[in-house]
Amino acid sequence: MYTLNCKGKLLTIDQPIVMGIINATPDSFFKGHSALGLDGIVLLAGKMIDDGATILDIGGQSTRPGSERIPAAREIERVVPVIEAIQSKHPDTIISIDTYQSRVAEMALKAGASIVNDVSGGEMDNEMIGMVGSLHVPYICMHMKGTPDTMQKDIHYENVLREVLDYFIFKIAECKAAGINDIIVDPGLGFGKTIAHNFQLLKQLEIFKLLEKPILAGISRKSTIYKTLGISAEEALNGTTVLNTVALLNGAAILRVHDVREAKEAIELIGSMKAAQ
Repeated sequence: MYTLNCKGKLLTIDQPIVMGIINATPDSFFKGHSALGLDGIVLLAGKMIDDGATILDIGGQSTRPGSERIPAAREIERVVPVIEAIQSKHPDTIISIDTYQSRVAEMALKAGASIVNDVSGGEMDNEMIGMVGSLHVPYICMHMKGTPDTMQKDIHYENVLREVLDYFIFKIAECKAAGINDIIVDPGLGFGKTIAHNFQLLKQLEIFKLLEKPILAGISRKSTIYKTLGISAEEALNGTTVLNTVALLNGAAILRVHDVREAKEAIELIGSMKAAQ
């Protein structure tokens, strides 16, 4: 069991939970939601909550391979109104901000977010970890080799499992030194890894339990699924559910997904199976 202090809201993870993805950007690899408008995004948030999402993850900058970076001010314009609107309509819902820019994270936290989800683990903004520590909120630390615009070029590991584990050992120490008490680890499936690396990390995900931190798995509709199956991201829901199930069996505590209901059903079924005598 894990507990996270989300700005005074205590989140207890005694069974896996679902994080629903809301992309406040037009250029996500799957279903950017900005075209819905603010009211449409709030309706989507309500549906995700009804379907079983514990956390809503709001992002205003695409991190797909080769994506173009936008300045913090533009990212803030995208995410802050969304966070404020969702927080107003659903005040008990925990919101995370998906950003690698400390200024964006800070403004999002002021708007109502209570978790920072950083795909760069502080490597793209050296003020991020210190800022999160000063505000005492949970931090999702992801492993990414390179940056979104370079991460899929010349991918090489001597041992991907060992290197990602060593990275988290170092990062957890850095986060603790900065005053971050609640840390979630995300192996970064699809971020600077080949398809083979992603499958290896999923297959051996349980090793990250050595870190004694919640493990987040984010494989939803990614290219590992649709390229392996020869389909599109739009057709990758079944494959997503299969790999989410693998992640749950191997120790994932949080599933970050586009399709909340299906992920919640996987959690309930795995929980029932494990409880069977």
